[in-house]
Amino acid sequence: MTDPLGALTLDELRRRTSMKWRTYDDDVLPLWVAEADVPLAPAVVEAVTAAVRTGDTGYPHGPGYAGALARFTADRWDWDGLDPARTRLVPDVMQGIVEVLRAVAAPGGAVAVTPPVYPPFYTFLAHAGFTVVEAPLTLAGRLDPDALDAAFARCSAFLLCSPHNPTGTVHTAGELAAVADLAERHGVTVVADEIHAPLVDPDTPFTPWLKVPGAGTGFALHSASKGWNLAGLKAAIAVAGPDATPALDRIPAEMLAVGASHVAVQAHVAALHDGRDWLDGFVAGIARNQALLTELLAEHLPAVAYRPAPATFLAWLDCRALALGDDPAVAFLERGRVALNAGPPFGTGGAGHVRLNLGTSPGIVTEAVHRMAAALR
Repeated sequence: MTDPLGALTLDELRRRTSMKWRTYDDDVLPLWVAEADVPLAPAVVEAVTAAVRTGDTGYPHGPGYAGALARFTADRWDWDGLDPARTRLVPDVMQGIVEVLRAVAAPGGAVAVTPPVYPPFYTFLAHAGFTVVEAPLTLAGRLDPDALDAAFARCSAFLLCSPHNPTGTVHTAGELAAVADLAERHGVTVVADEIHAPLVDPDTPFTPWLKVPGAGTGFALHSASKGWNLAGLKAAIAVAGPDATPALDRIPAEMLAVGASHVAVQAHVAALHDGRDWLDGFVAGIARNQALLTELLAEHLPAVAYRPAPATFLAWLDCRALALGDDPAVAFLERGRVALNAGPPFGTGGAGHVRLNLGTSPGIVTEAVHRMAAALR
C-alpha cells in the first residue's frame, strides 16, 4: 500500500493542463477544485492504454460497471443490496442527479439541501428549474432533524450529500434512519450523492443510503471519479432502491447511448476491481495530510478553526476570526498566492470559510499554510 500523494513534483504537476493547474497564474498554489495531485492507479493506466491500443473507444455497453460497483460495495461496506438490474449508467454524478430528480419531482418543484454544501447542487438544480430549500447543518456539522422536518414540509425531494462535501462528515446509521423516517412521513424522495464514499477512513463505518431501513423509495449516485481521481474520465451509476424502479425507467434511454464514456467505464471498472490497494494508500495519505494541516494551523494560523473529518480530501476552514470578510479566499489568493474555494457559494454557513484541497503532497500543504499566514502579515 503506497501513498500516491507526493509522488509527483511541483514541476510535474504544473505541466498538467486541467482546470486545477491552468485556471490561475503559475505562481499560485492551487488547492481548490477537487482534483488530486496523484499518478493514476496502475490498473487504471493499463485499462485506458489497452482500450486505446485496441481501438475500443466506442459507446458503452453492458452491466460491467454496475457489477464492479456491486462487488466493491459488498466488500467495503458489507452491503450486497446493489442490484445491477436497478441501475442506469449516467455521464457523471451531477447530471445523473438532475435526471433522477426530473424522474421523481414535478417540474419547478422544491428540493432540500443541507448547507454548507457542494455549490453545484445550487447551480444544477436552478438550471433544471428546481427551487432549493435549505436545511442547514448544525454548528457541529451534523444533519439537523428539526431543520429537515421544516424543509421536507415544503419539498418533494431531498438531495443528500453523503459523505458531506465540504465538511467531510460521515452521517451515522442513526442519523440516516432519522432522515428516512422524516422522508417517509412527508412523502419526500431522497437522492444521495455518494461520490466521496470510497474515501471514508477505514475506521469509520459508512452506511450507504439504500442500506438504511425505509430508504427503498430513494436513489443513490456513485462513481469512482473522486476515489481514483478520474474526473476527466466521466462515468457514474444511478442506483434505485427496491421500490423506485418505475422512476428509474423514466430516465431517458439516450443517457445510456451517448452519455458516459466507454473508455471511462473501463477505467472505473479497473479501479473498483484492481485499484483497491492504491485507494487504501490514497486514503492513508489523506489522513496524514489532515494531521499535518492540524499541526500547521495550530502553529501558524491558530485563529483558523478546523475539524478533521473521516471522509473526502477536502478541509473546511473557519476563518471568521481573521476578520477577512465573507470571502477570505480573496485575501489568500491576492496576498498569499494560494487558490482556495470561497465559502459563500456553499450556501448558508459558508461565509467566512474556505475549502482547502488536501489531495496533494505534504510539501505543498506546508507551503500553502506558510503563504496563507504570510498573507495576514
